Amino acid sequence: MRIARIHHPQFTGYALVEGEEVRPILGDLFGAWAPAAVTFSLESVRLLAPVQPSKIICVGRNYAAHAAEHGAEVPKEPLFFMKPPSAVIGPDDAIHLPPLSEQVEHEAELAVVIGRRARHLTRENAMSVVFGYTCANDVTARDLQRRDGQWTRAKGFDTFAPLGPWIETDLDPTTCEVVCRVNGAVRQHGYTRDMVFDIPHLLVAITAVMTLEPGDVLLTGTPEGVSPITAGDVVEVEVSGIGLLRNRVQA
Repeated sequence: MRIARIHHPQFTGYALVEGEEVRPILGDLFGAWAPAAVTFSLESVRLLAPVQPSKIICVGRNYAAHAAEHGAEVPKEPLFFMKPPSAVIGPDDAIHLPPLSEQVEHEAELAVVIGRRARHLTRENAMSVVFGYTCANDVTARDLQRRDGQWTRAKGFDTFAPLGPWIETDLDPTTCEVVCRVNGAVRQHGYTRDMVFDIPHLLVAITAVMTLEPGDVLLTGTPEGVSPITAGDVVEVEVSGIGLLRNRVQA
């Protein structure tokens, strides 16, 4: 099942993506809902960020090759950080380069969307709280990340968490190909099977600390190949089985 958040003159909210049409969802996506009778053409709607999370939890250095390209060791346990909800943008929204940074980089990732409240998960039940998956770009001010020693400022600017184009619920997250292109040229190319810590491990570790709410998002780490982006660039994150997230970069 493929679910988007859409804006149409007659409807704004969640909708089922059915080929070249979308069908509005009536009710609570994470509770009781039903499909509407009406449909709109996909080309007639604007795709919004597929979720409005209360929090975005990210994991650093979860691909060994990415850690190596920064001269860092692979952590012995998941290295978590967070992005604010105000960083979220959707497909075709602009990534804005902040004046405070001179080196902003892309990080293509598989994102996990949480479907129900969760605390103290075990490896055996962790995947039961996953609603689906989407594409993400963990945009990062690399110079500030190095300067600060912690990552809140470097990762937290408005527009630094593009998500989309929709949520895919029927996906094996262990077999995905993750690609990032800038102006059509491949910059990153990796596979989720190469994660250091898999999704159940991450969910167990996170929920030992905090409660996850429906709609929260987990970014699972980025493969090697991160590089700077500049004004005018078009950045595409593509995850096999989900689709393509495209954003233009603006000063």
